[in-house]
Amino acid sequence: MNDIIWRPSPERIAGAQVTAYRQWLDATRGLRFDGYEALWQWSVDALEDFWQSIWDWFGLSSPTPYLRVLDRHVMPGARWFDGATLNYTAEVFRQGLAVGPDRPAIVFRDELGDHPDLSWRELERRVASLAAALEAAGIEPGDRVVAYLPNIPETLVAFLAVSAIGGVWSVCAPDMGPVGVLDRFRQIEPKAMIACDGYRYGGKVYDRADVVVGLLDALPSVQTLIVLSPVDRSARRAASFTARCPPHVRRCVDWADCVAEPAAPLACTLVPFDHPLWVVYSSGTTGTPKAIVHGHGGAMLVGLKDTRLQLDVAAGERFHWYSSSGWIMWNSQVAALLCGATVCVYDGNAGTPDLNALWRFAAEREIAFFGAGAAFYASCLKAGVEPGRDFDLSRLRSMGSTGSPLSEDAYRWIHGHVKADVWLGPISGGTDLAAAFTCGSPILPVRVGEMQCRGLGAAVHAFDESGQARIGSVGELVCTEPIPSMPLHFWNDPGDRRLMESYFDTYPGVWRHGDWIELIAHDEDDGTTTVGAVIYGRSDATINRHGIRMGTAELYRAVEALPEVLDSLVVDLEYLGRESWMPLFVVLRDGHVLDDALVARLNGEIRTALSARHVPNDIFAIAAVPRTLSGKKLELPVKKLLMGQPVERVVNRDAMVNPDSLDWFVALAASRSTPDA
Repeated sequence: MNDIIWRPSPERIAGAQVTAYRQWLDATRGLRFDGYEALWQWSVDALEDFWQSIWDWFGLSSPTPYLRVLDRHVMPGARWFDGATLNYTAEVFRQGLAVGPDRPAIVFRDELGDHPDLSWRELERRVASLAAALEAAGIEPGDRVVAYLPNIPETLVAFLAVSAIGGVWSVCAPDMGPVGVLDRFRQIEPKAMIACDGYRYGGKVYDRADVVVGLLDALPSVQTLIVLSPVDRSARRAASFTARCPPHVRRCVDWADCVAEPAAPLACTLVPFDHPLWVVYSSGTTGTPKAIVHGHGGAMLVGLKDTRLQLDVAAGERFHWYSSSGWIMWNSQVAALLCGATVCVYDGNAGTPDLNALWRFAAEREIAFFGAGAAFYASCLKAGVEPGRDFDLSRLRSMGSTGSPLSEDAYRWIHGHVKADVWLGPISGGTDLAAAFTCGSPILPVRVGEMQCRGLGAAVHAFDESGQARIGSVGELVCTEPIPSMPLHFWNDPGDRRLMESYFDTYPGVWRHGDWIELIAHDEDDGTTTVGAVIYGRSDATINRHGIRMGTAELYRAVEALPEVLDSLVVDLEYLGRESWMPLFVVLRDGHVLDDALVARLNGEIRTALSARHVPNDIFAIAAVPRTLSGKKLELPVKKLLMGQPVERVVNRDAMVNPDSLDWFVALAASRSTPDA
């Protein structure tokens, strides 16, 4: 680790947007910084000045004056730019149309091939038309509109239209089972739904018409359904759904009718800085998924900062991040639109027909920034894929990775087999705050196995067991100052009880993210110091499979619905430089055995209720699930035990109702630590 694998050229440093930002700070504020780390330190020490500079640098404006940048340095409850009014969609088109109304805003390919590009002018027209249709259906500011759609241009159009009228957006991918979708959408009581009747993945077509009808039956607040068919875009499905919809769905219309008619010019509804923009979901280990609310202003300000100053994505540049619509990286696609970039969207299996599908897309559509989950790069490495040899990637200048730690081998594979002079900037942040805590910078060297820096404005530290910030040792990832995109609140969370329990119960007033992190200081050749970061996986029991986070409670509901299963436990073990391993442990009723048929049924239930991503690597039958005296499953202690920590350090047997149940896991951990495990 720590080997430098890439250094920015003088030309790359001079042309970086963060360099232009530093020069602007010098010219307008008289502020000069000796390297990135000094700039970062100022950004967290002088929060108000930093975020005011971001507002000014990007030319944001408000017709109503704001009282102050930040009212108090508190978490939760910080209020940013109180009094300002704006609109996320309005900023998207302010930036995008300035690039050129006839330049492409969205480039799209699926498993069947390319589709026509969508220009900024046409994107605005479709958004205006759909926004008018939603308003005609009675959608008002604050009303929730949910989508059950894959990663296609229509999903981006739908979001921008909902945002334009002040509605609140939420989306689930159609490969998520109905239980998972209802656990999310039921909480926010949507007034309208935009849904597909099916999708294509891995060369197969999956019908979702029955699922959509079932969702509507369970969502009595939905009054309007807009339906489309990604599999056959010429198809009209509204009539067939009308006959099947429950009575509370008063309108059922085809997508084509909502976007085909010319509309008046787009007029976006101005909303307060903290008006809800979207609801995203990140699960705890018990109960229903957390419905996390982010605001227009915070998502806009941080999205601009992260995309432009950290990822170095320029207006007009072609940006791609392979993602599901249900992953927070889909929101990063939106942030690229916010910057005036051309978003290159791919819908389908990255391995269909082979693992060259995305690289072929990148070459043929001249993508400049290519992002994907770490698991994708690991798959390409193991399959012996040679993108740099087989494709013209001359336009590719930047790459990103997230979802799980990127292995050292993957760093080397990218520079050895994709492109030697590409800048690789892995990031780590999350759904919770729609931002990156640790990330990259194009003006810093890249070291194997490390993220280059902490994000500007993100006061990230590694806390030891006593709550002290440490450099050079593994600790809890915390953030000690507020960030504008932190959650406004959780939906339907009286007194912010779940919000406090999720992030602030360990260190009051300090955000605890749930990751193990090590911050590493480096003395550079130019005399400056940089601080890189290594993420060692989750410190809580959240499942993080292929970049999709899911609470264990959702999996338990699916597994324990089978009559053969009495109890269950699941942990997701993430290792730096190794594939994650997610075992499922089940307690069976007397007379039943864990044979191939039962394994298949368990996997099928998980695939149906959640997604194929959450099928476990292995399933074991055990005698009992370790539990506390109050009956809680000991997920985190079992996880730590299986990652090699001694049992006496991870759990107090006296606090358990069944301490002998740990012995089986101690034996499993010992067997996995042997060389042939």
